[in-house]
Amino acid sequence: MFDLIIRNATVIQPERGSRADVAIQNGKIVSIQDIISETATHEIDATGLHLLPGMIDVHVHFNEPGRTEWEGIATGSAAFAAGGGTTFFDMPLNSSPPLLTKEDFEIKQKLMLEKSHTNFALWGGLTPKNMDKLPQLAACGVIGFKAFMSNSGIDEFQSIDDANLFEGMQIAAELGLPVAVHAESDTLTAAFTKRIREKGGSTVRDYLDSRPVVAELEAIQKAILYAEHTGAALHIVHISTSKGVELVTQAKARGVDVTAETCAHYLWFTEDSVEKLGAVAKCAPPLRPIAEREALIESVIRGEVDIVSSDHSPSDPELKERDDFFDVWGGVAGVQSSYNVMLTLAAKEGLGLKRVVEMLASNPAKRFGLTHKGQISEGFDADLVLVNLKEAFELQKEDLGMKHPLSPYLNENFTGVIKKTFVGGKEVFDSNSGIAGLKKA
Repeated sequence: MFDLIIRNATVIQPERGSRADVAIQNGKIVSIQDIISETATHEIDATGLHLLPGMIDVHVHFNEPGRTEWEGIATGSAAFAAGGGTTFFDMPLNSSPPLLTKEDFEIKQKLMLEKSHTNFALWGGLTPKNMDKLPQLAACGVIGFKAFMSNSGIDEFQSIDDANLFEGMQIAAELGLPVAVHAESDTLTAAFTKRIREKGGSTVRDYLDSRPVVAELEAIQKAILYAEHTGAALHIVHISTSKGVELVTQAKARGVDVTAETCAHYLWFTEDSVEKLGAVAKCAPPLRPIAEREALIESVIRGEVDIVSSDHSPSDPELKERDDFFDVWGGVAGVQSSYNVMLTLAAKEGLGLKRVVEMLASNPAKRFGLTHKGQISEGFDADLVLVNLKEAFELQKEDLGMKHPLSPYLNENFTGVIKKTFVGGKEVFDSNSGIAGLKKA
Protein backbone atom coordinates (compact mmCIF):
# COMPACT_ATOMS: atom_id res chain seq x y z
CA MET A 1 0.00 0.00 0.00
CA PHE A 2 1.05 3.57 -0.65
CA ASP A 3 1.09 6.20 2.09
CA LEU A 4 -1.26 8.51 0.20
CA ILE A 5 -3.16 8.61 -3.07
CA ILE A 6 -4.69 11.85 -4.33
CA ARG A 7 -7.38 10.80 -6.79
CA ASN A 8 -9.19 12.53 -9.63
CA ALA A 9 -7.30 15.85 -9.49
CA THR A 10 -6.36 17.85 -12.57
CA VAL A 11 -2.59 17.46 -12.25
CA ILE A 12 -0.40 20.25 -13.65
CA GLN A 13 2.82 18.68 -14.94
CA PRO A 14 5.61 20.29 -16.99
CA GLU A 15 4.36 18.79 -20.22
CA ARG A 16 0.59 18.77 -19.65
CA GLY A 17 -2.36 19.16 -17.33
CA SER A 18 -4.80 16.28 -17.09
CA ARG A 19 -6.96 14.33 -14.67
CA ALA A 20 -4.90 11.69 -12.85
CA ASP A 21 -4.26 9.83 -9.63
CA VAL A 22 -1.02 10.58 -7.77
CA ALA A 23 0.52 8.08 -5.35
CA ILE A 24 2.97 9.11 -2.62
CA GLN A 25 5.34 6.93 -0.62
CA ASN A 26 8.01 8.04 1.88
CA GLY A 27 7.59 11.68 0.90
CA LYS A 28 8.05 11.07 -2.83
CA ILE A 29 5.71 10.95 -5.80
CA VAL A 30 5.98 7.34 -6.95
CA SER A 31 3.19 6.95 -9.48
CA ILE A 32 1.05 9.18 -11.70
CA GLN A 33 -1.58 7.34 -13.69
CA ASP A 34 -5.05 7.86 -15.09
CA ILE A 35 -6.30 5.37 -12.50
CA ILE A 36 -4.14 3.77 -9.79
CA SER A 37 -5.63 0.38 -8.90
CA GLU A 38 -3.64 -0.05 -5.69
CA THR A 39 -4.80 1.38 -2.36
CA ALA A 40 -3.19 3.63 0.23
CA THR A 41 -3.23 4.21 3.96
CA HIS A 42 -4.90 7.53 3.25
CA GLU A 43 -6.80 8.57 0.13
CA ILE A 44 -8.19 11.94 -0.95
CA ASP A 45 -10.86 12.43 -3.60
CA ALA A 46 -9.79 15.66 -5.31
CA THR A 47 -12.52 15.72 -7.94
CA GLY A 48 -12.92 19.28 -9.23
CA LEU A 49 -9.59 20.40 -7.79
CA HIS A 50 -6.20 21.14 -9.36
CA LEU A 51 -2.98 19.66 -7.99
CA LEU A 52 -0.02 22.03 -8.33
CA PRO A 53 3.56 22.05 -7.06
CA GLY A 54 3.95 23.92 -3.78
CA MET A 55 5.44 27.39 -3.97
CA ILE A 56 9.18 27.84 -3.50
CA ASP A 57 9.47 31.39 -2.15
CA VAL A 58 13.09 32.44 -2.58
CA HIS A 59 12.69 35.71 -0.66
CA VAL A 60 11.20 35.97 2.84
CA HIS A 61 12.15 37.71 6.08
CA PHE A 62 11.00 35.75 9.13
CA ASN A 63 13.29 37.78 11.42
CA GLU A 64 14.30 35.06 13.86
CA PRO A 65 16.38 35.06 16.01
CA GLY A 66 16.28 38.48 17.57
CA ARG A 67 13.21 40.10 16.06
CA THR A 68 10.57 37.44 16.67
CA GLU A 69 8.11 40.14 17.67
CA TRP A 70 8.15 41.20 14.01
CA GLU A 71 7.20 37.74 12.73
CA GLY A 72 8.95 34.50 13.69
CA ILE A 73 9.54 31.18 11.98
CA ALA A 74 6.46 29.40 13.33
CA THR A 75 3.93 32.05 12.32
CA GLY A 76 5.67 32.95 9.07
CA SER A 77 5.88 29.38 7.86
CA ALA A 78 2.30 28.70 8.99
CA ALA A 79 1.04 31.57 6.86
CA PHE A 80 3.25 30.39 4.00
CA ALA A 81 1.78 26.87 4.13
CA ALA A 82 -1.74 28.29 4.23
CA GLY A 83 -0.91 30.12 1.01
CA GLY A 84 0.28 26.98 -0.77
CA GLY A 85 3.96 27.33 0.11
CA THR A 86 6.25 24.37 0.74
CA THR A 87 9.85 25.73 0.66
CA PHE A 88 11.10 29.20 1.60
CA PHE A 89 14.52 30.87 1.53
CA ASP A 90 15.01 33.13 4.55
CA MET A 91 17.00 36.33 4.06
CA PRO A 92 19.95 37.06 6.36
CA LEU A 93 19.48 40.66 7.43
CA ASN A 94 16.42 41.09 9.65
CA SER A 95 17.40 38.51 12.24
CA SER A 96 19.61 39.73 15.06
CA PRO A 97 22.41 38.96 14.62
CA PRO A 98 22.21 38.85 10.82
CA LEU A 99 23.41 35.64 9.19
CA LEU A 100 27.03 36.58 8.45
CA THR A 101 29.06 33.77 10.04
CA LYS A 102 29.05 30.01 10.63
CA GLU A 103 27.85 30.61 14.19
CA ASP A 104 24.93 32.72 12.95
CA PHE A 105 24.00 29.96 10.51
CA GLU A 106 24.01 27.27 13.18
CA ILE A 107 21.77 29.31 15.49
CA LYS A 108 19.24 30.06 12.78
CA GLN A 109 19.26 26.55 11.32
CA LYS A 110 18.51 25.05 14.75
CA LEU A 111 15.53 27.34 15.19
CA MET A 112 14.28 26.57 11.69
CA LEU A 113 14.44 22.82 12.29
CA GLU A 114 12.49 23.24 15.52
CA LYS A 115 9.81 25.62 14.31
CA SER A 116 9.27 25.58 10.57
CA HIS A 117 6.15 23.96 9.17
CA THR A 118 7.73 23.70 5.72
CA ASN A 119 11.04 23.10 3.99
CA PHE A 120 13.53 25.96 4.11
CA ALA A 121 16.94 27.21 3.00
CA LEU A 122 19.03 30.09 4.32
CA TRP A 123 20.68 32.97 2.50
CA GLY A 124 24.03 34.14 3.82
CA GLY A 125 24.89 37.82 3.94
CA LEU A 126 27.43 39.53 1.69
CA THR A 127 28.61 42.71 3.41
CA PRO A 128 31.91 44.60 3.73
CA LYS A 129 32.39 43.04 7.18
CA ASN A 130 32.18 39.34 6.32
CA MET A 131 33.99 38.90 3.00
CA ASP A 132 36.38 36.43 4.63
CA LYS A 133 33.45 34.39 5.99
CA LEU A 134 31.87 33.51 2.64
CA PRO A 135 33.73 30.16 2.26
CA GLN A 136 32.63 29.01 5.71
CA LEU A 137 29.02 30.01 4.95
CA ALA A 138 29.20 28.03 1.72
CA ALA A 139 30.43 25.01 3.69
CA CYS A 140 27.48 25.40 6.06
CA GLY A 141 25.07 25.08 3.14
CA VAL A 142 23.71 28.56 2.45
CA ILE A 143 21.66 28.75 -0.73
CA GLY A 144 23.62 31.82 -1.86
CA PHE A 145 24.72 35.28 -0.75
CA LYS A 146 22.54 38.40 -0.44
CA ALA A 147 23.93 41.92 -0.84
CA PHE A 148 22.34 45.36 -0.65
CA MET A 149 23.42 47.99 -3.15
CA SER A 150 21.54 50.60 -1.10
CA ASN A 151 20.90 51.14 2.60
CA SER A 152 19.32 47.98 4.04
CA GLY A 153 17.62 49.77 6.94
CA ILE A 154 19.43 47.43 9.36
CA ASP A 155 22.59 48.91 10.90
CA GLU A 156 24.20 45.50 11.42
CA PHE A 157 23.80 44.63 7.74
CA GLN A 158 25.80 47.18 5.78
CA SER A 159 25.24 47.92 2.13
CA ILE A 160 28.10 46.93 -0.13
CA ASP A 161 30.30 49.24 -2.17
CA ASP A 162 31.33 48.56 -5.75
CA ALA A 163 34.74 47.07 -4.97
CA ASN A 164 33.40 44.65 -2.37
CA LEU A 165 30.48 43.64 -4.59
CA PHE A 166 32.88 42.82 -7.40
CA GLU A 167 35.16 40.88 -5.05
CA GLY A 168 32.20 39.13 -3.46
CA MET A 169 31.01 37.97 -6.87
CA GLN A 170 34.50 36.64 -7.61
CA ILE A 171 34.45 34.63 -4.38
CA ALA A 172 30.88 33.41 -4.98
CA ALA A 173 31.81 32.28 -8.49
CA GLU A 174 34.70 30.25 -7.07
CA LEU A 175 32.36 28.74 -4.48
CA GLY A 176 29.71 27.95 -7.10
CA LEU A 177 26.95 29.89 -5.34
CA PRO A 178 24.67 32.68 -6.65
CA VAL A 179 24.68 36.28 -5.48
CA ALA A 180 21.32 37.97 -4.96
CA VAL A 181 21.27 41.75 -4.98
CA HIS A 182 18.85 44.42 -3.88
CA ALA A 183 19.44 46.62 -6.89
CA GLU A 184 18.90 50.29 -6.15
CA SER A 185 21.66 52.88 -6.43
CA ASP A 186 22.63 54.10 -2.97
CA THR A 187 24.20 57.21 -4.49
CA LEU A 188 21.00 58.19 -6.27
CA THR A 189 18.48 57.22 -3.58
CA ALA A 190 20.53 58.96 -0.87
CA ALA A 191 20.88 62.13 -2.96
CA PHE A 192 17.21 62.25 -3.93
CA THR A 193 16.15 61.61 -0.35
CA LYS A 194 18.45 64.33 1.00
CA ARG A 195 17.14 66.87 -1.51
CA ILE A 196 13.50 66.05 -0.72
CA ARG A 197 14.04 66.00 3.03
CA GLU A 198 15.80 69.36 3.00
CA LYS A 199 12.64 70.80 1.47
CA GLY A 200 10.54 69.28 4.27
CA GLY A 201 9.26 66.30 2.30
CA SER A 202 7.58 63.63 4.41
CA THR A 203 4.56 62.36 2.45
CA VAL A 204 3.87 59.16 0.56
CA ARG A 205 4.44 60.98 -2.73
CA ASP A 206 7.74 62.39 -1.46
CA TYR A 207 8.93 58.88 -0.60
CA LEU A 208 7.92 57.53 -4.01
CA ASP A 209 9.80 60.36 -5.70
CA SER A 210 12.95 59.55 -3.71
CA ARG A 211 13.30 56.11 -5.31
CA PRO A 212 12.70 56.56 -9.06
CA VAL A 213 13.02 53.87 -11.69
CA VAL A 214 16.43 55.18 -12.80
CA ALA A 215 17.93 54.23 -9.41
CA GLU A 216 16.86 50.63 -9.94
CA LEU A 217 18.04 50.49 -13.56
CA GLU A 218 21.47 51.93 -12.75
CA ALA A 219 22.06 49.31 -10.06
CA ILE A 220 20.83 46.42 -12.22
CA GLN A 221 23.18 47.43 -15.02
CA LYS A 222 26.13 47.60 -12.64
CA ALA A 223 25.38 44.23 -11.04
CA ILE A 224 25.03 42.60 -14.46
CA LEU A 225 28.35 44.13 -15.58
CA TYR A 226 30.13 42.71 -12.54
CA ALA A 227 28.53 39.28 -13.03
CA GLU A 228 29.56 39.28 -16.67
CA HIS A 229 33.20 39.96 -15.76
CA THR A 230 33.41 37.63 -12.74
CA GLY A 231 31.35 34.73 -14.07
CA ALA A 232 29.14 34.83 -10.99
CA ALA A 233 25.56 33.59 -11.04
CA LEU A 234 23.46 36.68 -10.37
CA HIS A 235 19.90 36.90 -9.14
CA ILE A 236 18.22 40.33 -9.20
CA VAL A 237 15.57 40.40 -6.47
CA HIS A 238 12.23 42.24 -6.52
CA ILE A 239 12.50 43.99 -9.88
CA SER A 240 9.67 46.50 -10.02
CA THR A 241 9.65 47.52 -13.70
CA SER A 242 9.61 45.95 -17.13
CA LYS A 243 12.65 48.07 -17.99
CA GLY A 244 14.60 46.26 -15.29
CA VAL A 245 13.46 42.90 -16.60
CA GLU A 246 14.51 43.96 -20.10
CA LEU A 247 18.07 44.59 -18.87
CA VAL A 248 18.17 41.02 -17.55
CA THR A 249 16.76 39.64 -20.79
CA GLN A 250 19.42 41.47 -22.82
CA ALA A 251 22.16 40.20 -20.52
CA LYS A 252 20.94 36.61 -20.87
CA ALA A 253 21.19 36.98 -24.63
CA ARG A 254 24.87 37.86 -24.16
CA GLY A 255 25.40 34.73 -22.08
CA VAL A 256 25.35 36.29 -18.62
CA ASP A 257 24.15 33.91 -15.89
CA VAL A 258 21.41 36.12 -14.44
CA THR A 259 17.79 35.67 -13.41
CA ALA A 260 14.97 38.14 -12.77
CA GLU A 261 12.68 38.04 -9.75
CA THR A 262 9.65 40.21 -9.23
CA CYS A 263 7.14 40.13 -6.40
CA ALA A 264 3.42 39.54 -6.32
CA HIS A 265 2.77 43.04 -4.99
CA TYR A 266 4.37 44.71 -8.02
CA LEU A 267 1.95 42.77 -10.20
CA TRP A 268 -1.11 43.56 -8.07
CA PHE A 269 -0.74 47.09 -6.68
CA THR A 270 0.38 50.49 -8.00
CA GLU A 271 1.74 53.68 -6.47
CA ASP A 272 -1.87 54.81 -6.08
CA SER A 273 -2.28 51.86 -3.71
CA VAL A 274 0.42 53.29 -1.44
CA GLU A 275 -1.45 56.56 -1.16
CA LYS A 276 -4.67 54.66 -0.45
CA LEU A 277 -3.36 51.97 1.90
CA GLY A 278 -0.45 53.79 3.53
CA ALA A 279 2.25 52.04 5.52
CA VAL A 280 1.26 48.45 4.71
CA ALA A 281 2.10 49.10 1.05
CA LYS A 282 5.47 50.80 1.59
CA CYS A 283 8.38 48.89 0.09
CA ALA A 284 11.68 49.41 -1.70
CA PRO A 285 11.80 49.61 -4.63
CA PRO A 286 8.40 51.26 -4.29
CA LEU A 287 5.24 50.36 -6.10
CA ARG A 288 5.10 51.94 -9.55
CA PRO A 289 2.49 53.73 -11.72
CA ILE A 290 -0.22 51.63 -13.34
CA ALA A 291 1.47 51.76 -16.75
CA GLU A 292 4.61 50.24 -15.21
CA ARG A 293 2.58 47.48 -13.59
CA GLU A 294 0.85 46.64 -16.85
CA ALA A 295 4.18 46.53 -18.68
CA LEU A 296 5.61 44.27 -15.98
CA ILE A 297 2.65 41.90 -16.36
CA GLU A 298 3.38 41.77 -20.08
CA SER A 299 6.99 40.83 -19.27
CA VAL A 300 5.64 38.00 -17.13
CA ILE A 301 3.35 36.79 -19.90
CA ARG A 302 6.23 36.84 -22.41
CA GLY A 303 8.26 34.58 -20.13
CA GLU A 304 10.92 37.17 -19.30
CA VAL A 305 10.42 37.04 -15.52
CA ASP A 306 11.99 33.93 -14.04
CA ILE A 307 10.68 33.94 -10.48
CA VAL A 308 7.91 35.53 -8.43
CA SER A 309 8.49 35.85 -4.68
CA SER A 310 6.70 37.50 -1.77
CA ASP A 311 9.60 39.47 -0.22
CA HIS A 312 7.57 39.04 2.96
CA SER A 313 9.00 41.74 5.21
CA PRO A 314 6.80 42.41 8.24
CA SER A 315 7.63 44.46 11.32
CA ASP A 316 6.34 45.35 14.72
CA PRO A 317 3.08 47.27 14.05
CA GLU A 318 4.46 50.25 15.98
CA LEU A 319 7.08 50.73 13.24
CA LYS A 320 4.28 51.24 10.73
CA GLU A 321 2.73 54.04 12.78
CA ARG A 322 4.65 57.15 11.80
CA ASP A 323 3.42 60.52 10.59
CA ASP A 324 6.58 60.95 8.51
CA PHE A 325 6.38 58.35 5.72
CA PHE A 326 10.17 58.18 5.43
CA ASP A 327 10.26 56.89 9.04
CA VAL A 328 7.75 54.09 8.37
CA TRP A 329 9.29 50.61 8.21
CA GLY A 330 9.21 49.50 4.59
CA GLY A 331 8.08 46.00 3.78
CA VAL A 332 5.04 44.20 2.40
CA ALA A 333 3.69 41.29 4.44
CA GLY A 334 2.41 38.99 1.70
CA VAL A 335 3.81 35.52 2.26
CA GLN A 336 0.33 33.99 2.34
CA SER A 337 -0.98 35.66 -0.82
CA SER A 338 1.52 35.07 -3.65
CA TYR A 339 -0.16 31.96 -5.05
CA ASN A 340 -3.56 33.64 -4.83
CA VAL A 341 -2.28 36.69 -6.70
CA MET A 342 -0.77 34.61 -9.47
CA LEU A 343 -3.77 32.30 -9.83
CA THR A 344 -6.06 35.33 -10.07
CA LEU A 345 -3.79 36.95 -12.67
CA ALA A 346 -3.80 33.66 -14.56
CA ALA A 347 -7.57 33.87 -14.76
CA LYS A 348 -7.72 37.60 -15.58
CA GLU A 349 -4.69 38.07 -17.82
CA GLY A 350 -4.60 34.77 -19.69
CA LEU A 351 -1.31 33.91 -18.03
CA GLY A 352 -1.88 30.16 -17.87
CA LEU A 353 -1.24 27.73 -15.04
CA LYS A 354 1.93 26.40 -16.64
CA ARG A 355 3.52 29.85 -16.50
CA VAL A 356 2.40 30.34 -12.89
CA VAL A 357 3.94 27.03 -11.86
CA GLU A 358 7.18 27.87 -13.66
CA MET A 359 7.64 31.14 -11.76
CA LEU A 360 6.49 29.89 -8.35
CA ALA A 361 8.01 26.41 -8.32
CA SER A 362 9.96 24.89 -11.19
CA ASN A 363 12.17 27.89 -12.03
CA PRO A 364 13.19 28.51 -8.39
CA ALA A 365 14.03 24.81 -8.03
CA LYS A 366 16.16 24.80 -11.17
CA ARG A 367 17.89 28.11 -10.45
CA PHE A 368 18.94 27.15 -6.94
CA GLY A 369 19.70 23.48 -7.48
CA LEU A 370 16.77 21.96 -5.60
CA THR A 371 16.75 18.65 -7.38
CA HIS A 372 13.50 16.69 -7.11
CA LYS A 373 11.47 19.75 -6.21
CA GLY A 374 9.32 22.19 -8.15
CA GLN A 375 7.29 19.87 -10.36
CA ILE A 376 4.86 16.98 -10.21
CA SER A 377 6.76 14.04 -11.64
CA GLU A 378 7.62 10.57 -10.45
CA GLY A 379 10.64 10.60 -8.19
CA PHE A 380 10.09 14.21 -7.11
CA ASP A 381 9.30 15.34 -3.56
CA ALA A 382 5.61 15.38 -2.75
CA ASP A 383 5.47 19.13 -2.03
CA LEU A 384 2.00 19.83 -3.35
CA VAL A 385 -1.02 22.09 -3.14
CA LEU A 386 -4.66 21.33 -3.90
CA VAL A 387 -6.60 24.31 -5.24
CA ASN A 388 -10.19 25.00 -6.18
CA LEU A 389 -9.79 27.33 -9.16
CA LYS A 390 -13.51 27.93 -9.46
CA GLU A 391 -13.90 29.29 -5.94
CA ALA A 392 -13.41 32.98 -5.13
CA PHE A 393 -12.92 34.67 -1.78
CA GLU A 394 -12.19 37.99 -0.09
CA LEU A 395 -9.19 37.90 2.24
CA GLN A 396 -10.08 38.72 5.84
CA LYS A 397 -7.95 39.21 8.96
CA GLU A 398 -9.08 35.91 10.43
CA ASP A 399 -7.71 34.11 7.36
CA LEU A 400 -4.14 35.22 8.04
CA GLY A 401 -1.61 33.04 9.84
CA MET A 402 1.22 35.57 10.23
CA LYS A 403 1.89 37.27 13.53
CA HIS A 404 0.42 40.67 12.60
CA PRO A 405 -2.55 41.01 10.20
CA LEU A 406 -1.07 44.01 8.41
CA SER A 407 -1.28 42.75 4.85
CA PRO A 408 -2.09 45.12 1.98
CA TYR A 409 -4.04 42.20 0.48
CA LEU A 410 -6.77 42.42 3.13
CA ASN A 411 -10.22 42.80 1.56
CA GLU A 412 -8.83 41.98 -1.89
CA ASN A 413 -10.80 39.49 -4.00
CA PHE A 414 -9.03 36.42 -5.35
CA THR A 415 -9.90 33.51 -7.59
CA GLY A 416 -8.55 30.16 -6.46
CA VAL A 417 -8.81 28.78 -2.92
CA ILE A 418 -5.95 26.78 -1.39
CA LYS A 419 -7.64 23.67 0.01
CA LYS A 420 -4.67 21.59 1.20
CA THR A 421 -0.88 21.88 1.31
CA PHE A 422 1.46 18.90 1.55
CA VAL A 423 5.16 18.93 2.48
CA GLY A 424 6.90 15.66 1.73
CA GLY A 425 3.51 14.01 1.38
CA LYS A 426 2.37 15.15 4.83
CA GLU A 427 -0.64 17.42 5.07
CA VAL A 428 0.38 20.66 6.77
CA PHE A 429 -2.64 22.79 5.92
CA ASP A 430 -6.35 22.13 5.41
CA SER A 431 -8.67 25.04 4.67
CA ASN A 432 -11.51 23.39 6.59
CA SER A 433 -9.44 23.53 9.78
CA GLY A 434 -8.05 26.99 9.17
CA ILE A 435 -4.69 28.19 10.43
CA ALA A 436 -5.32 26.67 13.87
CA GLY A 437 -5.46 23.24 12.24
CA LEU A 438 -2.03 23.55 10.66
CA LYS A 439 0.14 20.56 11.48
CA LYS A 440 3.90 20.39 11.92
CA ALA A 441 5.51 18.69 8.93
